[in-house]
Amino acid sequence: MKTRYTNSSTPTLEALPECTDMNVRPSQQESEMDRETLAQEIVKQLQAQIQSEGGVKISKASVGTVADRIAKEVERICRQSSRIQKSGQIRSWQLNLARHRLQKCLTYYNLGSKQGRVELHSTLGAIVYRYITPMRQQLSFQARYHLIEDFLQGFFMESLKAFRRETELPEDYTPRTSLEVAEYLSFTEQYARRRINLGKSATQQLIVLRAQAFSRRQPAETTMDMELAAESPKSEDAQTQRRDPAMQQVRASMVSQTTDPALAVLRDRLISELIQYLESQGQSDCIDYLTLKLQDLSAMEIDDVLGLSSRQRDYLQQRFKYHVEKFSRIHQWQLVHEWLGADLDRKLGMNSQQWSAFWQKLTPQQQQLLQLKRDGASLSAIATALKWTPKQVEKRWSQLLELAWQARNSSNFTQNR
Repeated sequence: MKTRYTNSSTPTLEALPECTDMNVRPSQQESEMDRETLAQEIVKQLQAQIQSEGGVKISKASVGTVADRIAKEVERICRQSSRIQKSGQIRSWQLNLARHRLQKCLTYYNLGSKQGRVELHSTLGAIVYRYITPMRQQLSFQARYHLIEDFLQGFFMESLKAFRRETELPEDYTPRTSLEVAEYLSFTEQYARRRINLGKSATQQLIVLRAQAFSRRQPAETTMDMELAAESPKSEDAQTQRRDPAMQQVRASMVSQTTDPALAVLRDRLISELIQYLESQGQSDCIDYLTLKLQDLSAMEIDDVLGLSSRQRDYLQQRFKYHVEKFSRIHQWQLVHEWLGADLDRKLGMNSQQWSAFWQKLTPQQQQLLQLKRDGASLSAIATALKWTPKQVEKRWSQLLELAWQARNSSNFTQNR
């Protein structure tokens, strides 16, 4: 069957075949357009469309980069497709595919970054809606909506990684201009709609396969009476339900999330005392470091805030560690060990077996020092009883606390006398 197609000695994105003739004779075959020529044609059409739509002016470099990526993708498709290669109309296919991708990109560009994301989210959400059903459960619209939100968040990250990989961009690349965002959104829609061969002539869209796999990973929904979980069981039925593993897990989570006010006060006092100690030592940079650490900032973020190089940060960390150890073993050891639940009344945090092994490994003077500390003797009284100077008492008490730390945190404590 013969079909008509148009051809031109200087083809543009408008000069496209109305349909494809799969039986073109060699003399009628079109030559392949090189990537640079195709990219230039895309740039012309892209600039013309943006100006005609009254869009925001964008840099030529940004337009050229996007056009080159579209041209590269079109070239890859045309060379890998045996159908296109056999058709003899490679140039027309190049123009057709380029126009299709360009129009998709311009659609999102004209919508704007925010509305473009909303439109893509709506499109993909409609595709996967019927497949987001964990364990064949009957979910409400709101429950399914939240699951779709979680799924699409992960899919967008996967799509960005695929975009970086297929366009050979750096791993930290992020779309910044409105045109780059539109390009990424267009790629994501195309990526989601890719047909995956499942064998026996069956295919399925990539995003549907991802949604099905996501649904299979969701746990079965469990109905739980939260008030019953919080209260003590008063009946036999309630006690039976209390022993249910799911109920026990909920109760454990509720207990673990409860903050003890006394511990919070003790922690605040500990931080305040540590800051005062660092001030007395003239360590203002250590105070800044502590403040940022308490905000859970990463090492890189702390470097940016304090303006530190990696070497300066290492030096600061070493000084900070030195002063914290001195604070916890000499200056405010009682407060620190009380906060850790490892004070002298609790055998420095050791169980009976650890404490017995620890005590036997101490010298007679160390045992006497420990006993005097437990009795609440002052520094001067301990120095007189053991015939040490106050500095020696502090130093040897610090060494004793170090031994206790080793015994508490190691099952193979074999410290020699």
